[in-house]
Amino acid sequence: MSTAPRVPDAARREALEREVSGPARLGRRTKVLTKRLRAGEIAVIDHADLDRVSAEDLVAIGVAAVLNCRPSSTGRYPNQGPLLLVQAGVLLVDLPDDAIFDRLHDGDVVTVRGGEVRRGDETIAVGVVQAPAAVRAANDRARQEIGEALEAFARNTVEHMVEERELLAGKIELPRFDTSFRDRPALIVVRGVDHRRDLRVLRPYIRDVKPAIVAVDGGAEAILEEGFKPDMIVGDMDSASEEALRCGAELVVHAYPDGRAPGRARLDRLGLPHKVVPAPGTSQDVAMLIAHEKGAQPIVSVGSQFNLVEFLDKNRRGMSSTFLTRLRLGEDLIDAKGVGRLYRPRPGVAPIGLLLAGGLATLAVIIWRTPALYDVAQLLWLKLQVLIGIA
Repeated sequence: MSTAPRVPDAARREALEREVSGPARLGRRTKVLTKRLRAGEIAVIDHADLDRVSAEDLVAIGVAAVLNCRPSSTGRYPNQGPLLLVQAGVLLVDLPDDAIFDRLHDGDVVTVRGGEVRRGDETIAVGVVQAPAAVRAANDRARQEIGEALEAFARNTVEHMVEERELLAGKIELPRFDTSFRDRPALIVVRGVDHRRDLRVLRPYIRDVKPAIVAVDGGAEAILEEGFKPDMIVGDMDSASEEALRCGAELVVHAYPDGRAPGRARLDRLGLPHKVVPAPGTSQDVAMLIAHEKGAQPIVSVGSQFNLVEFLDKNRRGMSSTFLTRLRLGEDLIDAKGVGRLYRPRPGVAPIGLLLAGGLATLAVIIWRTPALYDVAQLLWLKLQVLIGIA
């Protein structure tokens, strides 16, 4: 019998023996922390069931390790975040509690090895390294046992159909906006799954159709990165940068139904004019409803949730309201991926100009090389000079 170790055991040993050092950056809200993370740093987060979008952001930044004070995957559903991190080679350690937030200061240099977190000679915390094989196995088990999460989500959706029936009944009052939507396509950009890639695919669509571009909070960053400017930014304004907020877009703060609007304080502090829309549901729901109620058609959604795992990834009760919003918008709502596959870009001015120039150059060569045509061209040129009075 062979005594060679199995690949999963070797991978697990490698993960346990791996050592990573770097400055620690602490943040209980992952989407806010990613705004100040840099490549090679160690992210300390407090994020149960790490979602795919947050993991993609951490990988794109190039973090060396992630220390999570909550279970990166509870097994409630097959969340993709942990799997994406370990497949990208990021060291992921689940800590038993959040005591590290009291023991570490932002910027402290720490070393992580075998689940042990050290600052110099001091052990700050000890957690469990998430080995790739174990993460994949846990994800497979969660896929087989997703029924409970589906039942809870369905029950939650039914409750919201009663509690937030305004989303279906059209009883949300909207102010007058400067952004024009009437008889115009709208593009709603959410910081979600594949939102950057979808925006790149939609560049010809945006160039040709010129839709009203509405960013939901952090979606404004992606729009600006692609060289476009949002016409409107909707949300609680916690994940949009100051640069994005000052880009000239119309700012709409999503408030709770009782009128409380946490995002208003930041805009007041920055001296930026804004409007407030009290409404149930999420900020992306409000953005879609604004476009729909103001006459936009169609409404193209970028980065929004379109399958069960993506909805569960948001990990909050209010996501069920998004189902209600989709019921209300009906056929007016289109996913960006569908538009990207079906839309055929119009030829730009440059290709047409090059084609015309190429044709004229070819015609000139033919005339030059054909004596009879050359004589005719000379005669036409002389007559043209007489007509315009320069001969």
